[in-house]
Amino acid sequence: MYAYIKGILVECSVNFAIIDAGGVGYKILIPASAYNRLPQIHSEVLLHTSFVVRELSQTIFGFIQKEERDFYEALLLVTGIGPKTALAIIGHLSLHEIKVAIGSDDVTTLCRVPGLGKKGAERLIMEMRDKVSLYCPASSEVSHALRSDLGKQNVSDALSALINLGYTQVTAQKAIKKSLKDLPEGIDVAALIAFALKHV
Repeated sequence: MYAYIKGILVECSVNFAIIDAGGVGYKILIPASAYNRLPQIHSEVLLHTSFVVRELSQTIFGFIQKEERDFYEALLLVTGIGPKTALAIIGHLSLHEIKVAIGSDDVTTLCRVPGLGKKGAERLIMEMRDKVSLYCPASSEVSHALRSDLGKQNVSDALSALINLGYTQVTAQKAIKKSLKDLPEGIDVAALIAFALKHV
């Protein structure tokens, strides 16, 4: 129903974003990995969306990349994978990690996703094995994907460090988000933590 929603970002958290598009505020559920890639509040943003209708709910799920949205909708076709589990998969693993795990029967990596057990991971591998090549990035994109994975790991490690120092998750996320706007790609964890502490 909605291919994408473009408008002004008025509110966001690690779980959702609210976009004002033409005077209507759309609350869109997002994967955790999207939070640090959103622009500043009151900036224009575009999210590629999937509209999921259930008997008791109508929910919009949004993604930074069209490929993430397409892969999300493919995951919904897997037996036993619901909208929230599919969102958790996209939010905790990059597309590259998911594709490699499916291609190599790596159940352990898939089980890192909250709510996805061993049987669910095995079913995911079995049902997506023949389809995953449709979503596999070109070889020129693989190195970029690996750099992105490393960047997300550094952000995750920095976030954990700030929380261990006593800051709330929301405060830590905001500080890291501000720091990333001024730092070069590939910044190490120690430097990211140091810059983030200046923003808390």
